[in-house]
Amino acid sequence: MAATKKPVKKKPSPKKKAASKKKPTRAEKNAPSRKKSKGNYAKVKKGGGTGKKAGGGMTAKGVATYRKNNPGSKLKTAVTTPPSQLKKGSKAAKRRKAFCARSKSWKSERGLAARRKWNC
Repeated sequence: MAATKKPVKKKPSPKKKAASKKKPTRAEKNAPSRKKSKGNYAKVKKGGGTGKKAGGGMTAKGVATYRKNNPGSKLKTAVTTPPSQLKKGSKAAKRRKAFCARSKSWKSERGLAARRKWNC
């Protein structure tokens, strides 16, 4: 009788990791600086106000710069129209409602200023 050989299990060869893609840095993307000194963000001011006076978000200039450097971007400025003047169900009203829901937990000075600007 011939002896039967047991099949030898081969160890799986270590898989080579695919070259991991690093996220491009801000300089590589040519995105606008997030430094407040560059003028892309409104200063946070207590006491409210409207538009740039309210602070807490990107100014129209900052949004324009960002969109220029990032073609295809859909970034928009805040909906600062009072809710009573917005038509219910309009695009602006939906954006405002979504932002207010998303930012409910924001507690920083800048976050609260942004919520004031959006009339949340």
